[in-house]
Amino acid sequence: MYGTIGSLIVTALATAPAGGTTQAAGAPPAPVAHRIDFGRCAPVEHLPSSVECGKLTVPLDYARPDGKKIQLTVSRARATAHRERQGSLVFNPGGPGASSLEFPLYGALPKWSRLARAYDFVGYAPRGVGRSAPLSCQDPKEFAKAPTDSRMYPDAAFKRKKRAQAMAYARGCARRAGADLPFYNSVNNARDLDMLRAALGEKKLTFIGASYGTYFGAVYATLYPGHVRRMIFDSVVNPEPRQIWYRNNLDQDIAFERRWGDWLGWVAKHDDHYHLGTTKKAVQQAYDTVAGKLRRHPVDGKIGAGELQSAFLKTGYNDGFWPLRAEALASYLHGDPKPLIAQALPQQTGAKDAENANAVYTAVECNDAPWPRSWRTWDRDNTDVAEIAPFETWDNAWMNLPCAFWPERTQSAAAGVEAAARRVGQGSGQELADAAGHAAATELDGALHGRRLPLDVHTEPGALPPVLLLAAERDAATPYRGALELQRRLPGSSLVTENGAGTHGIGFGENDCVNRYAEAYLLHGKIPAHKVYCAPRAEPVPGEQTTRAQHARPGK
Repeated sequence: MYGTIGSLIVTALATAPAGGTTQAAGAPPAPVAHRIDFGRCAPVEHLPSSVECGKLTVPLDYARPDGKKIQLTVSRARATAHRERQGSLVFNPGGPGASSLEFPLYGALPKWSRLARAYDFVGYAPRGVGRSAPLSCQDPKEFAKAPTDSRMYPDAAFKRKKRAQAMAYARGCARRAGADLPFYNSVNNARDLDMLRAALGEKKLTFIGASYGTYFGAVYATLYPGHVRRMIFDSVVNPEPRQIWYRNNLDQDIAFERRWGDWLGWVAKHDDHYHLGTTKKAVQQAYDTVAGKLRRHPVDGKIGAGELQSAFLKTGYNDGFWPLRAEALASYLHGDPKPLIAQALPQQTGAKDAENANAVYTAVECNDAPWPRSWRTWDRDNTDVAEIAPFETWDNAWMNLPCAFWPERTQSAAAGVEAAARRVGQGSGQELADAAGHAAATELDGALHGRRLPLDVHTEPGALPPVLLLAAERDAATPYRGALELQRRLPGSSLVTENGAGTHGIGFGENDCVNRYAEAYLLHGKIPAHKVYCAPRAEPVPGEQTTRAQHARPGK
């Protein structure tokens, strides 16, 4: 009965607008966050002695705070100027599926040094990521198998193959995670963030979220507006509930096409260096020629059209990749495959991390919102979008298609009962009773409320301190409209726009104008006008190397 009541209450909390209240009457008591015991980092984290690590214990299911617990890995570097210290600064780089355990190292970089004097830099691996109750949906060797194919205009046979792969992947997630699978979602990521705030001893949270980090950060602001000190949302996901996540991905395809066109135009402008053609059409033809050759004859038996597309998708995330990719394309066509091999060859040593990141990405997005179950809907919508945006559309669809076959919460709960029943002989009778109780609560929850919808992100005027939004006008991964939508939903927020630019993740990067606004906000609480604008960063120069690689996953 306690579990059933808790499940119903947490559903109401997750679907009702928040006006400053963070605890529903009669809800299970909020779990107590114990202070993190920081010490030396485990060797597997590959962090220097200047960084300390610890574990944060959180409930798997916040409706059952006394039930199963999971541990999240946390890293920290202390503020370098004790007298200037303002507290902890927590960072999330996006994904879903990305870790910020390396964030404490950022303090050694010149553009972060003043912030490092005032803040403890805190990173962490969200639930499911790394050693934080890791998720897996597939054997990493199978996930990393190469070469793969990528087709802008797939035929019926190719689509059938991809549908079968997506169905198998969803089944793998359900089989490996069982009853735990539904609890990897954005609302729980926000609750974990509040547990982290409390465990750090902070009354209020100071946070930077990039890409997907802006979405669950906005969920946090909705659930806990009174717990916010300062928040930066960098490269903003559109939080409109109807956009999460199916429509956001379709919008993303169109934005990537525009950004791909920016790269094609830049390469054409520098034909004297790359000799790939003087028009966008000519450069596109050069790319298509390479894709066709790799489809027929993969380089090193590992780089096919799919690996080519994955490598060149990064041109849409960061224009620092533009010279590198243009050089690789030109060199390959002129008889030298070495640059392409260096940039596109899959790394077997990172297969486990890549599979884990993809599993978390898939689980969070599939759990957060309803997705179309009909292949006819997917085929129609993606065919329509691909007519105007062929570069990324179908590859993005294949990445998200497991959500069409995702298990319902009741199916996952039933799988948990079956797994517990198989272990009864090992003395886990209580586990079976807990699993059965959870399944009954889930069944009743679904009967009363139906499928859960994304949280209606917004705050009432005055409930939330002013927050700062950063966005590039031509961002592909998180189209600019998302920043405008979040600003509308968070009264009092300020939006800094980098005009004419498209790099994803602009804070403390190459634009000093953007950096000044972000630093003044975090150090002094200074908020700019409702909307302010910065000139774009300088275009890349042919031959120069990338200065800052983005870790945001294609997708969010």
